[in-house]
Amino acid sequence: MSAIRTLGPLTVIALQDAEGPHFDRREDALPDATPEQWAAADERDPTARTADGRWWLRFRSFAIRNGDSGPVTLVDAGIGPAHSLAADWAPVPGRLPEELTAAGIAAAEVEAIVLTHLHTDHIGWAVPGDSPFTNARVIVQRADVAAYAAVRQEGALLRPLREQGRLQVVEGDTALSAGVQIISTPGHTPGHQSVLVEGGGESVLITGDLLVHAVQLLDPSLGYGHDMDARLARESREAALATAGSRGSWLAVSHLGQPYCRTKE
Repeated sequence: MSAIRTLGPLTVIALQDAEGPHFDRREDALPDATPEQWAAADERDPTARTADGRWWLRFRSFAIRNGDSGPVTLVDAGIGPAHSLAADWAPVPGRLPEELTAAGIAAAEVEAIVLTHLHTDHIGWAVPGDSPFTNARVIVQRADVAAYAAVRQEGALLRPLREQGRLQVVEGDTALSAGVQIISTPGHTPGHQSVLVEGGGESVLITGDLLVHAVQLLDPSLGYGHDMDARLARESREAALATAGSRGSWLAVSHLGQPYCRTKE
């Protein structure tokens, strides 16, 4: 499937920073899924499982460009370089800067970075000192800023961005630009957010970790063990996928085998 979706004047481009195994068995991370559901998920997304049964992840960001040469918004910033905060578990180094170049996007064209949440595999190339996006504002939900105020993300990411005047804190649903809107989808983290892109009669929902495996497309009620608030994450996932399904929206997914899917095949 193409890495690009065109929606009127807007283009959404999938950028794969890396790929590698999850540190958990999928059966442990999503313990309520049945054998029948796993089999159906493997049929739908076969490359998310290796021949020896490991859960195989892609680590993606998505670029939204307005027009042929307009400003770019980046959604999520990957795992980052070899010494990044994700290095203790993710397959660093990532290749997001090279992916952007291959897509015809210069780092200086990225005016905004929306972080769906502050887990280390989504923030890597936004960290000052490692980031090629030295002028981009970085947009985070207030609830995640509060939740990560006393951990590594504060010292490495939030404080330097704040000092540089590049941290933009939002609260709830927020319009970014024509056709681009932040949608609050809390639960995976307190301030998890997704991004809705609309144009040309079509829409794409960039999901972050609203869902992490195709089995949750089959049954959105299935909880993920690393959701910080399982009930709220389930409610956000069910509501967002129901809306996307009713509208025929594409989902732009962080970790599944293909970058785009729909709620129903």
